[in-house]
Amino acid sequence: MSTTLPGRLARLLTGLVLFGVSVALMVRADLGLASWDVLHQGLAERTGLPLGQVVNLVAVAVLLLWIPLRQRPGVGTLANAVVVGFAADAALVVLPPVPSVAGRIGLLVAGILLNGLATALYLGARLGPGPRDGLMTGLAARGLPIGRVRTAIELGVLALGWALGGTVGPGTVLFAVSIGPLAQYLIPKFTVPAQSQPATTGVTSPCPA
Repeated sequence: MSTTLPGRLARLLTGLVLFGVSVALMVRADLGLASWDVLHQGLAERTGLPLGQVVNLVAVAVLLLWIPLRQRPGVGTLANAVVVGFAADAALVVLPPVPSVAGRIGLLVAGILLNGLATALYLGARLGPGPRDGLMTGLAARGLPIGRVRTAIELGVLALGWALGGTVGPGTVLFAVSIGPLAQYLIPKFTVPAQSQPATTGVTSPCPA
């Protein structure tokens, strides 16, 4: 596992692209999305914008919330706000809708597994968390219990996304119960040792997605 900056950048970009592809797989499965993607899809339905563009616009909006929280973005944070949405849109162009239930279940499982791997890759590069991850850790740094913060954010965006027309279903539940254990298992395997971090990249320690 390369610990050089070019190697970490390659791992970061690979993780972000795969993250976007995982979102597209779950969209095509049409069995329910992760909480933030329910919001993204709902906003896309209301605005007529491509899903990936909404993903990126929401990321930028969330980054603005970092300012009062005094969170410091890293290279990975900024890349996350650009790459994931474009990768999701590109994958949606390539992936056709799947009519069979078995095929959709397969896409859902593949999307969740790929999301776990992608999360481990981009967080493990130690080049900054995603905008949504940083919002959670920033609020927790103010003395709020991180578990409650995470739950409140996830339920809030899920409810808003559902009200806007985003897809909620068994896939939403399966993602919610599986992504934590997946990330916990995979992140240590793809995390760069802390001593190899350069001091100027705005690095933030990995946190579960």
